[in-house]
Amino acid sequence: MAIVKYSPFRDLRNLQEQMNRLLDLAWSREGGEELREGAWQPPVDIFEDENSVVIKAELPGIDQKDIEVRIEDNTLTLRGERKHDDEVRKENYHRIERYYGGFQRSFTLPHTVEREKVKATCDRGVLTITLPKREETKPKQINVEVK
Repeated sequence: MAIVKYSPFRDLRNLQEQMNRLLDLAWSREGGEELREGAWQPPVDIFEDENSVVIKAELPGIDQKDIEVRIEDNTLTLRGERKHDDEVRKENYHRIERYYGGFQRSFTLPHTVEREKVKATCDRGVLTITLPKREETKPKQINVEVK
């Protein structure tokens, strides 16, 4: 029977190598990669100033007619689809990293938003949704009188 010195780092290194092999199999298939279709979500930034709440979503390569912005009850829903370019056949691709297909994101709106004045614009692949705040919820400056 041989005595082997225990090394916890060897076990961690083996685990890392196994994970790398699994990820390599998932991301780089021989003979070209699979077209990534299905559920994906565009990244968004949400910020607020004294007048409004703003949502910015990255939607490069998506036609404006394929984007839907809807408010129902207290929920804003962003829905759309990135369509694959059919001019290039799937087998001619070397790498496909962008996702294609439909997406949907939903956001609960604060009660301070004036739903009737919401605006959405798209510029250079960035959708900007501006949600104005109600007048009564905006901060007000109160002057202090000195006597």
